[in-house]
Amino acid sequence: MTLLRWVSYLFFVVAAAALGDYAYITGSAWMFEEHAARELARAPQVTMARDLPEVARDGLIGRVEIPRLGLSVALAEGAGTATLRKAAGHIEGTAFPGDPGNVGIAGHRDTFFRPLRRIRPNDLIVIDTLRGRYRYRVLSTMVVKPRDVGVLAPTPRQELTMVTCYPFYYIGSAPYRFIVRAERVAG
Repeated sequence: MTLLRWVSYLFFVVAAAALGDYAYITGSAWMFEEHAARELARAPQVTMARDLPEVARDGLIGRVEIPRLGLSVALAEGAGTATLRKAAGHIEGTAFPGDPGNVGIAGHRDTFFRPLRRIRPNDLIVIDTLRGRYRYRVLSTMVVKPRDVGVLAPTPRQELTMVTCYPFYYIGSAPYRFIVRAERVAG
């Protein structure tokens, strides 16, 4: 067999593996989204929201939506690789939606958070959880270095910080983080 034939087989195997990985990741995210929709639809049937857990056994917290951008994604606990493949992730150690403090949410720019490139001040962010609905209004955006975790510092008010990699179309490990800051509004 010629070298060219072996190289073509190698490329075929790599392409098949990449497609299989893509199908697995996309399928897992779709299944988690469907599960989140079912769980959130059932939550209002409970009479006392305070009796509901902040995080379901499978890590589900709720759903994040930015209506103007058409962004709607499940929110799960944690910001590790496995979580961010299927949902946006609540950054551990930050406040939960509805609680005083700074709620931190992370997401991949290549999947769920790509629409953030078009976000503007005063855009509405809605977080539906098992305990209720919380609305936030965007105050500002900024770009920081990955080690600048001060944006996640606790605050006395109910605030939201969304984090994704930046630039949005960068190939490889992005050198910066895009930050969206928002404050809770009534309603």
